[in-house]
Amino acid sequence: MLTIVVRAIIIYLLVLFLYRVMGKRQLGEMQPFELVLTLIIADLATIPMAEVSVPVLHGIVPVLTLVVLHFILTYLSSVSNKFASFLSGKPVIVINPDGIDAKALKNLNISVDDVFEAIRGCGYFSVEQIQYAIMETNGKMSVLPKSNFAPVTVQDMKLKVEKSVIPINVVNEGKILKDNLEIAKIDEAKVMELLNKAKVKKVKDVLLMTIDKQGSVYLQQYGQKYQTLQTEVLGKVKE
Repeated sequence: MLTIVVRAIIIYLLVLFLYRVMGKRQLGEMQPFELVLTLIIADLATIPMAEVSVPVLHGIVPVLTLVVLHFILTYLSSVSNKFASFLSGKPVIVINPDGIDAKALKNLNISVDDVFEAIRGCGYFSVEQIQYAIMETNGKMSVLPKSNFAPVTVQDMKLKVEKSVIPINVVNEGKILKDNLEIAKIDEAKVMELLNKAKVKKVKDVLLMTIDKQGSVYLQQYGQKYQTLQTEVLGKVKE
């Protein structure tokens, strides 16, 4: 039994490390060859875990071979557009100003219902709202709406707004994140001052607390509605 546990740990850590090396793409964002590679690696990894008669090395070598193959294919795709098109295909326009392209649907082996499902996922419910819809190589739909159906932007309204900023998480699930305090240019004393201002007695009662460079504080305790505060920070948040 101990042997099986050790083998499972070894294979798990190896596969986890290899996936970290290969990148962080979500399953729905994978190219076809990446998805196939993922499925095969998952299948190969289970064999030495369960079969004690199979040497661990017989599971590790094929997995490493496939990872090396992945990097070779990725490199060839980056230097050759033709190879990339062969390996992953090309984006296909399925809706154009004339409407749905039936020939494109046939080539992609998808139905009109599939198209409607995809455009609804993009926030549109009628083909008349769409100028172009493109089926990407990873199977996702990209939509360019007609100008009169496009969302209004700040630029369209000619408004002047402040630059967007990323709030810094300084307290997470009852723990002060000291590394983030350095980024936010504040100290623990300032955190406690803000908590006292919000009538929070203990740090461990805080689910989440963030602060941005404008001094806007988001604070939420466990089981309570969030509240916002405004403060003068000790320094400028690092960009």
